[in-house]
Amino acid sequence: MYTTLHSRKNVQLGIGHLIGILFGFLLQKGGVTRYEVIIGQLLLTDFTVIKVMMTAVVTGKIGVHFLQGIGKAELHPKPGSLGSTALGALVFGVGFGLLGYCPGTMVGAVGQGSLDALFGGVAGLIIGAGLFSEMYPALEKRVLHKGDFGDLTLPRLFGVNPWVIIVPFAIGIVAFLFWVEKSGL
Repeated sequence: MYTTLHSRKNVQLGIGHLIGILFGFLLQKGGVTRYEVIIGQLLLTDFTVIKVMMTAVVTGKIGVHFLQGIGKAELHPKPGSLGSTALGALVFGVGFGLLGYCPGTMVGAVGQGSLDALFGGVAGLIIGAGLFSEMYPALEKRVLHKGDFGDLTLPRLFGVNPWVIIVPFAIGIVAFLFWVEKSGL
């Protein structure tokens, strides 16, 4: 079944599209497509975004590694570097701080009819992608490969089974989420 699905690119695109719509719907229902919620997160007065995203991280981390463990998924970590991480964080942070949306919440906000996300977010996304593509050759030479660490993961770094990292990580996040909820944040 998976081999057949893998060979049918149009079906994969359709599934991806449906999952994207579902993701946007869940972001909207979770309240994280509203500008005031995102700004509240940046001001540390509303932790809805952290609650939604950390829940997704724990669920995804456990789910993906479970699927890998039973042979239904393969992980292909992408190589990284300090330079590309710092540049990505800077671009993401500036856009997030200026507009109050990350790419996922921006698309969800467009779907719910937020004009600031449509005109500011989509325009910013297109302009930013264009600028990055124009600057890519220079960035690749000077920035993107600085501090290259390859496709290193924490389990590889420590030489342990992934579950040795996943279980304490998940417990820590769940404990943090309970603390945030009890604190009324």
